[in-house]
Amino acid sequence: MKRVLTAAALIPIICYVVLWAPLPAFLAVLAVAACLTWREYKDIALPGGELSWRSLLGYGAGLAVLFIPAEPWAIVLAVGLIVLALEMRSADLADTLPRAAALTFGVVYVFGSWRCASFLRVANPHWLMYALLVSWAGDIGAYYIGRNFGHHRLAERVSPKKSWEGAAASVIAALAIAGAYLTYFVRVPVAAALALTAVANVAGQIGDLAESAIKRGAGVKDSGAILPGHGGFFDRVDSTLFVLPVVYFYVRWLAG
Repeated sequence: MKRVLTAAALIPIICYVVLWAPLPAFLAVLAVAACLTWREYKDIALPGGELSWRSLLGYGAGLAVLFIPAEPWAIVLAVGLIVLALEMRSADLADTLPRAAALTFGVVYVFGSWRCASFLRVANPHWLMYALLVSWAGDIGAYYIGRNFGHHRLAERVSPKKSWEGAAASVIAALAIAGAYLTYFVRVPVAAALALTAVANVAGQIGDLAESAIKRGAGVKDSGAILPGHGGFFDRVDSTLFVLPVVYFYVRWLAG
């Protein structure tokens, strides 16, 4: 019940922010979402306190990636080199490369993906709404079908409860809801809409598994407890972080 009530409260707010809110309000919400995601990611991958230099550098570099108009590759390169240099102070030099890699990757993974959301919103708010629907519809289909009819394990070592039946239901639900939304509101041809939705949904499912692997490797069950019935914020957007770049790539490079 908590899961349903939380979703019922948040979805109308998210829809308003994505589709109708003024751009400054949208960007403010986007920054909050990215920072919440980073906070939970770094608590798993880089534990050490909210005010550690790694945490603060991640916030600063991430917000630069999110908002600086220029291509962000130079920022990421600078962050990687700076972190690698700073990590040489570590008492255990065996941690130098893993920590530097975890921080640099986290900035790209979290803030780079959310930057794609900013691009999609500017291109057309319905593109961003569509990307979110790919994740939402897929998650709902996977949860209810997998929970009731899932018998064949999808990736037992990473996430024991996920099933092939749930994965198939995720694709079908996304095609039916997000695909229809895309054809109606953005006027994308049906074949292209279905193909993009299928690819984006599969990417989202991989993103879900990727976050599960990160948590399992760290011995963590949930990334946080900010959303009643859902766990952490990172837990809710893990698939979205993979869907957004796929849709961004299509809109930026393939859409007519």
